[in-house]
Amino acid sequence: MSRKRKKKGNNNNSSSQLINAIIDLFANHPTQSFNYKQVAKRLHLKQDSQRAQLIELLAQLAQNEELEEVEPGKYKLHSKTRYITGTLQLTSSNNGFVLSDEVDEEVFIAFKNLNHALGGDTVKVYLYAKRPGRRLEGEVVEVIERKRKQFVGRVEVAKNFAFLVPDSKDVPYDIFIPLNKLNKAKNGQKAVARITDWPENVKNPFGEIIEVLGAPGKNETEIHAILAEFELPYRFPEEVNKEAEKIPDRISAEEIRNRRDFRTVPTFTIDPIDAKDFDDAISFQILPNGNYEIGVHIADVTYYVKSGSLIDEEALKRGTSVYLVDRVVPMLPEKLSNFVCSLRPNEDKLCYSAVFEMDANARVLNQWFGRTIINSDRRFNYEEAQQIIETGKGDFAEILQTLDRLAKILRNERMKKGAIEFDRLEPKFELDSEGRPLRVFFKENKDSNKLIEEFMLLANRSVAEFVGKKLKGNKAPTFVYRVHDKPNEQKLAAFADFVKNLGYKISTANARKTAESINNLLVHVKGKNEEGVIENLALRAMAKAEYSTNNIGHYGLAFDFYTHFTSPIRRYPDMLVHRLLDHYLHNGASKDKNRYEKMCKHASDMERRATEAERASIKYKQVEFMSDKIGKVYEGIISGVTEWGLYVEIKENLCEGMIPIRELDDDFYYFDEEKYCLIGRRYGRKFQIGDTVTIKVWRTNLLKKQIDFRLFEE
Repeated sequence: MSRKRKKKGNNNNSSSQLINAIIDLFANHPTQSFNYKQVAKRLHLKQDSQRAQLIELLAQLAQNEELEEVEPGKYKLHSKTRYITGTLQLTSSNNGFVLSDEVDEEVFIAFKNLNHALGGDTVKVYLYAKRPGRRLEGEVVEVIERKRKQFVGRVEVAKNFAFLVPDSKDVPYDIFIPLNKLNKAKNGQKAVARITDWPENVKNPFGEIIEVLGAPGKNETEIHAILAEFELPYRFPEEVNKEAEKIPDRISAEEIRNRRDFRTVPTFTIDPIDAKDFDDAISFQILPNGNYEIGVHIADVTYYVKSGSLIDEEALKRGTSVYLVDRVVPMLPEKLSNFVCSLRPNEDKLCYSAVFEMDANARVLNQWFGRTIINSDRRFNYEEAQQIIETGKGDFAEILQTLDRLAKILRNERMKKGAIEFDRLEPKFELDSEGRPLRVFFKENKDSNKLIEEFMLLANRSVAEFVGKKLKGNKAPTFVYRVHDKPNEQKLAAFADFVKNLGYKISTANARKTAESINNLLVHVKGKNEEGVIENLALRAMAKAEYSTNNIGHYGLAFDFYTHFTSPIRRYPDMLVHRLLDHYLHNGASKDKNRYEKMCKHASDMERRATEAERASIKYKQVEFMSDKIGKVYEGIISGVTEWGLYVEIKENLCEGMIPIRELDDDFYYFDEEKYCLIGRRYGRKFQIGDTVTIKVWRTNLLKKQIDFRLFEE
């Protein structure tokens, strides 16, 4: 009996080993089919008994849907899902992962199976059959949509040919450039190329230079390279500038008669000290009944920019102004953004306004929306307004303090309803005349910033409510909303696990409790080492706000209705909102929803690109700022932990760099995914997010926008 059991066990082991070998063979040749003789030959099965067992196992694997029988006696790998569509992300080793809503996990794509796909592309993937204990793998079979159509890099010219070596890790191939397609680019210069051809069985794509940017390392070259990388324009077509120049500066008497006149009401703007485009102004007066009338006056861009004009088409294409470290790339030509539309002091300006009657408790008793004319009495910067709020001395002191008090009531109401308050420090740079960073400082939101923010939020919310709620009747008309979905459950659970490792707890019972507990967490970590890390990870757990005609509310602000009405000089959706609001105020029928939804998606995409470009410009300036500080020692906070090293943010300037794991030479360290830390196998030393470490600046790479550190231990 015991011998029989042992024999059966050996047969099971033998079958299991043979099954694994069969599946490995088919997995390594996912598109090929084999009969039993071909399989036997490849697995070196020569005995009749082995071949008989093979025939039986092939039939069994087909029945279990591990394989499929494509014709009698011929098999190939079976995939239950077969094909999915998703977005490709590349790693530093040039392998990829595809993220798709169609499967529950990332799909690994080996470099050899990318088939000309690049990082960020939307791809169709053939899924290999998943084996127990192994990750889900696949192969790109089609590039559905390229993320980018132009590529930034360094030109390398040889005797008979040239290449563009791309800056981005998302493009792991050099682009072959025939010498007659160099467009006067010289060896070593930065340039922009486009791909002209990429034959199926050729590794490198063929391309042509479409723009020469200049010598690497120069400020203009690198900033233009960042804009080109995200396919953002940095100059206007000549015909657009010509159309802008034709716009009259004078306001006709007839136009003034058609508007509500606020020119005698105390009015002012509050903006950053270096601002040139002033979208919004606030007016304030006390009504005979003792209530306050507060006007939120927004530049009436759509009066000047007519739908379908060249300027309008260019603004739609751009979607937004782009705010880089050293410049603003405006959505509208300078004549409009800085002069005609900008609410400059002591000049008559046309506005679209939201006017509120409020009591002393910040309750809105009446509201009015419509076209106005204003004349701003004073231009404040945030620092000036803050000083007046704090001291009670200066222009409009009583008005500013009253508005500050009302803003704080509005803010407290929002927080009670579940709004989430992020207050991350933003790095800013003092630059010299050539754009080199001299100093890093931080932008803080004080009461003057929050005063403006609350009244802009009030106007945005009220306009959205008016159209989406009060005008709707049986059905709300087409409108452009700013929406923010609830957090992704998986991301939220991962964030909850992370903060638990740091000794904190958040509730995920429901949306309201989640918001409350995240706010409490942000208060608890204020001033602690882990503050910046936790804020960053909390933001990543949140959904991304976007534009849509489908109103799902704004989770982060705790508003059921929200839109963007207050910045039409720099955001195209605000122009759409002005036009739609005016149309509905004049009893217009609902607009084409599909057309507006397409514009919303485009605006959301352009906003994301602009944000990425802004971050890239900050990173570039951080690397440039640190490039003459090699060997200097700083205190830092571990801001990220990966299997390839530690990310560290310097406390005094928020510049982030990396300590490669190979530089941690006092032990062999491994990455603990569950606890987000590196642990030494021999001595048990642990590096965890939020830990303080002392680092020495080791090296910087401007081209790759990278800073590398080493641990500094005396």
